[in-house]
Order: sequence, then structure tokens, then C-alpha cells
Amino acid sequence: MVRDAREIFLEIVAANRKIGGKGIFSVCSANEDVLEACFLQAKEDDSILLIESTSNQVDQYGGYTGMKPADFAGFVYAIAAKVGFPRELILLGGDHLGPNKWQGLPSAEAMIESELLIKEYVKAGFQKIHLDTSMFCADDTGDREKPLNDEVVASRAAVLCRIAEETWKKYCKNSAPPLYVIGSEVPVPGGAQQKEDAIHPTKPEDAARTIDITRQTFINGGLSDAWERVVAVVVQPGVEFGDDRVFHYNRDLARSLSNKITGYGKLVYEAHSTDYQSEENLKALVEDFFCILKVGPWLTFAYREALYALEAIEVEMMGDRSKDLSILKETLDKAMRDDPVHWKKYYAGTEHQQLFKRKYSLSDRSRYYWPDDTVRLAKDRLYKNLRENRIPLSLLSQFMPIQFYKVLNGTLAIDPNELVLDYIRIIAGIYSRACGLSR
Repeated sequence: MVRDAREIFLEIVAANRKIGGKGIFSVCSANEDVLEACFLQAKEDDSILLIESTSNQVDQYGGYTGMKPADFAGFVYAIAAKVGFPRELILLGGDHLGPNKWQGLPSAEAMIESELLIKEYVKAGFQKIHLDTSMFCADDTGDREKPLNDEVVASRAAVLCRIAEETWKKYCKNSAPPLYVIGSEVPVPGGAQQKEDAIHPTKPEDAARTIDITRQTFINGGLSDAWERVVAVVVQPGVEFGDDRVFHYNRDLARSLSNKITGYGKLVYEAHSTDYQSEENLKALVEDFFCILKVGPWLTFAYREALYALEAIEVEMMGDRSKDLSILKETLDKAMRDDPVHWKKYYAGTEHQQLFKRKYSLSDRSRYYWPDDTVRLAKDRLYKNLRENRIPLSLLSQFMPIQFYKVLNGTLAIDPNELVLDYIRIIAGIYSRACGLSR
């Protein structure tokens, strides 16, 4: 019998708890080229691919991508079919599923929206469900500088878990039941917004309290079977990134947190914001039971880097006064300035500093703008120009040296799309090796 992604995922989790050194990276992106590159990497590795969408990206109303959960699933499957990746080796996950998008509503209303969100994800075949009810709603009391009360968080998570279980039984009974992730990292997803001196790992006692209270709440609520399918807890291992700064993993500081999970049966940790960590640090995270490594902005950052490199080649080839240039960078920045909703509150500073961050911030808020029609047309013009005027090897060496050597070795074609996908795979390859997935 052919093993599917869910079964292999559980084997990876079990192996991580037993010996460490085996993990899985989670691709958190809705960028078509990023997903294609990651599928190509997984195909070469003969591994599964875990792809997750967040509650901001994809929800029952379309999220900022315009896709509902079923739409996103279809989008992912179409890319997989394009590269010949087996559908049964795709594991779809939903990240931060809960009241996140509806924090401005009273808790009762926010939870109604959250229940609809969970239903749509489970109905669409998502099997890894992150129950995240850690955020304050409009009528919640307490100090908002501190985490929401653990009992409140656990009780709301149990409500959403029950909805997921009921939805699975009603619509997906012929498939395996959902797997769950609990807990939430601090700060909010997408990169640090403050100038912290350090990012401190979650206190072991806080992680234990989250697990213990959630477990008891599930059992008291008749969700014992679902609790057996809770596979991971989201914690902060002490890694983060901001506009131009990376907080690197320090396993000595995280050791007590790492050791704590060994007292909890088969559970592992899930680490968010692992972007821009070194391969050595990612490997250490996996060895320390941070089995699931989330990556998103680093992949789209690489995508942007590759396209900027190709535009530099285009300008050198055609001359900076050519009327046929794609002006991709200029077009992207105009799209961001015309609709600043996705970056304005994240990029502080003078006009020049904001311009720099729009181009080069590690937070990569530009990732929201690639679907813009004007940006897509500029990218198409760039590819057309590079295909009609073959890229000289000397320029490829100047701006994309890694791809230059692959072209020399005959393992990569001089085609803009192939060059971009290969560039993204540099990052996917780092994660694959760190997780012990590469062959």
C-alpha cells in the first residue's frame, strides 16, 4: 500500500522524538513560483511537501489572496500536477486558525467566524490544523501586554477542535482525521517589529502549562481522541528576524525548553519565523525537537532577489535608455506606494528609509504585491526580453553566479523561469538538508 503524506509526516514526527535529526519544513507561501520550486525540491528528495496557508492569506471570504481554502487546495494541486509531483505526497496545513482576523469583534462573534474558518479548511482536505486562539478579542479583559488567560485560550481551542472533528465526520469520513497543533509564538507572525536586544525562548514552565491545560480541557470536553492527534506545540525557540537583523538560534539558551518536551509522550515543537537561520542552526533546531520549521518570507525574498538580478542583466544587455525595458523594480514600488496597506505600519523611517525597506527588507512585505496586474505584466516583459536576447554567460556569472556554474555544468538551462526556480531552491535545499530530507 502506498503511504501518503499524513502517514509519512507522522513517521517524521516519531523519528524526531526518538533520535532527533529528522524534521520537516513547512512552506508558508501562496507564491506560485515559490511553490513550484519547493515541489521540484521535494520531487528530487523523494519526500513529502508540507504547505500551509495562514488565516490572513486564505479564509472563508477569500483572505488577501482572494482564495478560500478549497481554492487554495486546487491552486496547490495544479502546481503539483504541472511538475509531476504526486498529490498524495502533499500535506496541507492551516496556520493560526482562530479569531486572529476578527480580534476587533466581541469574542462570541469572533468565534462564530473562527468556526466557519475551521469548517472550510477541514472540508477542503487540510489535515494539519493549527488551533490558535491566543489573541484578545474586543471584549476580553486583562492586561493586553501579557498573554491571554490560558484557560480561555484552551477552552476556545477545544470549541474549534470540536467543530473540526464534526466537520471531518460529516464531510471527510473516508479520509484520515485531522492532526492538530496548539500554542502560539510571540511576537506576531511576519518578523519582529521592535528593536529587541534578544529574543528569549518560551519558558519551559509556560510551554508545560499550555500543554497541560489544553490537554485537560480537551479531555473534560470529550475530545480525548482528538487530543491523541495533537502532534506539536508552537513555541518561541529564540529565533526571529526584522528588517535587517536576524536573531540566531542559541541552543544553550533553549536547552531547558528543548528538554521539557521529552516529558510529553509523542509531542514535538513547531518553530515559526525560522527564516534566515543558518543551515547549521536549522539542523540544531531539528535535533532539539523543533521538528517543524516554518519558512515563508525567506523564500519570497529569494524570489525577489532573483528577479532583481534578472532585471540588472536586462538593463546591461539592452541599455538603461531602452524603451522596451520591463522597469520591474519601479513598477513593483509604484504598486506598493499606490496601496500601502501591506507595508505602511511595518516600515518606519524617512521616505528614503521606507523606499529601501520596500526593496530590501528581510520582512519582504513586497511579497503581497507580485499578483498585481501591472507587476505581472512587468515580469512577463522581463522574461520576454531575456528570451529574445539570450543572456550572456558573463552577465549570468556577474549577477547569478551559482546558476552560472550550473549552466556551465549542463544541469540548468539559460531561461529566466528556470533560473528563478533554481534560485529559490537554494533556500528550499537548505531546509531540506537541515531536516534530513535530501538524498
